[in-house]
Amino acid sequence: MGKVYMVGAGPGAPDLITVRGMDLLRKADVLIYAGSLVNPVLVEESGAALKLDSQSMKLDEIVGAIEEHVRAGRLVVRLHSGDPSLYGAIVEQMAELERRGIEAEIVPGVSSLFAASAALKTQFTLRDVSDSLVITRPAGATLERDLIPEFSRLGQTMVVFLGTERMEEVLARVECPPETPAAVVYHASWPDEKVVRGTVADIARKARAAGIERTALIIIGKVVDPTTSGFGRSVLYS
Repeated sequence: MGKVYMVGAGPGAPDLITVRGMDLLRKADVLIYAGSLVNPVLVEESGAALKLDSQSMKLDEIVGAIEEHVRAGRLVVRLHSGDPSLYGAIVEQMAELERRGIEAEIVPGVSSLFAASAALKTQFTLRDVSDSLVITRPAGATLERDLIPEFSRLGQTMVVFLGTERMEEVLARVECPPETPAAVVYHASWPDEKVVRGTVADIARKARAAGIERTALIIIGKVVDPTTSGFGRSVLYS
């Protein structure tokens, strides 16, 4: 029995997929990709004879297609946006595939949160400013309760996924000083990337004024504005 490759497509720019991911993409017989979340350039780059957009497919349909083509001896690539380990819903696919006797191999990708950090020209962990990075998302249709207020009280860097459409609500629940630096990064690494900076108090208004309604990350913490954060020098280079 063959295997399916769960490949991270990277944050958007087609040259930010890994070398291994691109190699598999070009060799694939069958490509199942995550709709508009994946840059269409990568879909075009694939040599697959069959390309399926999973945006309108149910879990059983995705797993069924993978099983059908793996059993037929074809090289199947399941292309996820960013890195599959962050809100990628890969474990539910792999659990069902395992029940059907099909192995999955994960090929990591560059997460959009790292592309956002690059766009901000900062680092999420910075000496004397933030030693930790909190990655979270707001409650919604698939999550009954979140920990955004609790996490925001830690004083560390926090990145919020899947919260752009409800940005005002998310920021109203943040329990850190209103003057805390914040940013919204839309389509990090894509040609239409937008970076908006502000504070917890005004970032939602600024982001909406810039036309950002979806597909963005909310970043909260002093690392957003490192020049005024009073960071210390790394021991490694001191």
